[in-house]
Amino acid sequence: MDSFSAWWEALTTLQKVFWCLAVPFSLLMVIQLIMTFVGADSDVDLETSDDGTSHYEDEAGSFQIFTIKNFIAFFTVMGWSGLGFLQAGFAPAAAIGISIVCGAVVMVAMAWLLWRMSKLVDSGTLKMKNAIGAVGEVYLTIPANKGGMGKVSVKVQGSLRELDAMTSDAEDLKTGSVIKIVDIVSDSILLVTKQ
Repeated sequence: MDSFSAWWEALTTLQKVFWCLAVPFSLLMVIQLIMTFVGADSDVDLETSDDGTSHYEDEAGSFQIFTIKNFIAFFTVMGWSGLGFLQAGFAPAAAIGISIVCGAVVMVAMAWLLWRMSKLVDSGTLKMKNAIGAVGEVYLTIPANKGGMGKVSVKVQGSLRELDAMTSDAEDLKTGSVIKIVDIVSDSILLVTKQ
């Protein structure tokens, strides 16, 4: 314990500040990394609404620089880079300035990376409006003049799906006919026409 006290007392005030940033924020980063691997992380930010009240908001897909993860990365990198620049013989003002820039670069890079990763998320929920304009094939005959429902096989949102369909055409659309989706009749029924 005496050796730690002697080592600590030998440090300059700036070195002590950088050590006080580097060690705790590194531990937080390790905890955050473990939580990410076990799926327990969430990047939820405190937002203030127009009426002055605060609420938590998690906006997937938006570019956010000021998040808890990014602050942890900023102070971790700032602490370790500041110690490194002081050890390399940089002047205290230069070490502070460069370490702040290093932390900011990592913070922006992490925000960009998390934003890009959020764009890869796909819920898999079918949005029927995405089918409009798609070309497919009749799977089960569709009666003419909206006389009943049939089924079509069509690629929507990157996957082949069999969906209920009706037609306003004057003739039945037989199995194997090529069709085009022109509208949505209800939440789950397509309106198609012969292609």
